[in-house]
Amino acid sequence: MGKEIVMVLGSPRRNGNSDQMAEAFIRGAERAGCCVTKICTEDLNTGCCGCGGCYQNEAQPCCQHPDFNGVARALLRADGVVFAAPLYWSGIPGKMKCFIDNMFCFYAAGKNLARKRTAMLCVGHAEDYMMFDGVQRTFELIAKTVDWSVAGQVYVQGVLDAGDVQKTDGLKRCEELGHRFFG
Repeated sequence: MGKEIVMVLGSPRRNGNSDQMAEAFIRGAERAGCCVTKICTEDLNTGCCGCGGCYQNEAQPCCQHPDFNGVARALLRADGVVFAAPLYWSGIPGKMKCFIDNMFCFYAAGKNLARKRTAMLCVGHAEDYMMFDGVQRTFELIAKTVDWSVAGQVYVQGVLDAGDVQKTDGLKRCEELGHRFFG
């Protein structure tokens, strides 16, 4: 069996541009023999409230958010974690950030998340590439904090309406990144 990747989708819009970027990445990764599990943060009630109730038992990484408990094992087991999101006010969408915050339970319980590969796929209406700086910096700091190696980042600017990403080279870049993610 190939390496396992968790694709964390952060868009509230189904089949939007960031979902299309994620699907392109997945095509490339599967072509390279990887197995990909998708997690849609929009469907989950997650977020860390700092209560200290992390891992009260192995089946309960988070005592506040059972939705997170349902995906925690996949995150721990994965060889790679990829994030795909639209640009929201120069950052990632709130539901995705809440999901990432919930990953604190691994740290609090001494669970090892280190030595995974990671990537960021992000699309936005902004014409100025600088508007992606917040996403890029946040992503790079998260990767550094948990000791993940960055396989790549794809940022596609000037895209708003669903399907507009198809008018760019973004999908091709995502598929190529997926194919060489572990290479």
